Amino acid sequence: MIRVAIDAMGGDHAPAAPVAGAALALAEVRGDFVIQLVGQSAAIEAELTKQHVDHSRIEVVDAPEVVGMAEKPLQAVRGKRKSSIAIGLRLQKEGKSDGFISAGNTGAVMAASTLVLKLYPGFDRPAIGTPFPTTDKTVLVLDGGANVDCSPQELVGFAHLGALYARDVMGRAEPAIGLLNIGEEEEKGNVATKEAYRLLAESGLKFVGNVEGRDIVLGRCDRGEFDVVVCDGFVGNVLLKFYESVAKIFHKLVIQELGPEVAGGEAMQRIWRILDYAKYGGAPLLGVQGVSIICHGRSSPAAFKAAVKVGVDAARHHLVQHMTNEFSAGGVTS
Repeated sequence: MIRVAIDAMGGDHAPAAPVAGAALALAEVRGDFVIQLVGQSAAIEAELTKQHVDHSRIEVVDAPEVVGMAEKPLQAVRGKRKSSIAIGLRLQKEGKSDGFISAGNTGAVMAASTLVLKLYPGFDRPAIGTPFPTTDKTVLVLDGGANVDCSPQELVGFAHLGALYARDVMGRAEPAIGLLNIGEEEEKGNVATKEAYRLLAESGLKFVGNVEGRDIVLGRCDRGEFDVVVCDGFVGNVLLKFYESVAKIFHKLVIQELGPEVAGGEAMQRIWRILDYAKYGGAPLLGVQGVSIICHGRSSPAAFKAAVKVGVDAARHHLVQHMTNEFSAGGVTS
């Protein structure tokens, strides 16, 4: 039985949104799994009374402390050992859970995941793998904000992590890797990206070379399609925030130029769903020895539902076991 823990106290709309999202997931996500709601029991139970849910598939795990969104990550993790983040991750460490989801303090989730679950040999830091919609498929971009500055070796490590995730969870048989850069030519970029290009070309991965920002929305460049895009966390986070704004301005322009009737039509609704972050749920924190999924602070119940699917899929496809096998000997140096 797959067990997925949700930080019921994390996010701008907790505990209502996480609990409602759990109910949606149990009703709509296929598979045999149990959801563990971690947080202040009384608050969780009060929200559960508002939901129609199979209580045999819900476990409430008490965690009396809450990490605030503005708290300093390491200080919060070390000072609040009974927080929903700490207890939720320890469930996985103790073999009592298969994944953890949180829309809470991102820095605290990253720090706790690293401290509790530990990193795979050969990795010094984890990376956030963010799913980006394109015209045909989803592309995984990493790092999405965990590491502002990255060495060439770290970028190569991220490529290996992304390739395994794309293969196991996204179903890409032979994932292709692109290196985000300011031009497609090998000599373009800064010192780190130039060296990363050389290392990726020698890595044994299916490397298509440099890709530019305009290529991501298409999921392909002049040298073919790609499934994973590698960059440092500074660039990745700027790209992510820009992407999030595109749907909003596009929606506003359609209403402004074509009218609310067109904007509310069936075809446009399909487009809005493709561009809506809630469809993708959350971003896996790759490099930690477990499944830790970081959600947007404003996550809705639908976003939590999607995040549960990500967690269930990762467990179903044995992502952790495969990464352990791949990196147990420290074969990738980052």
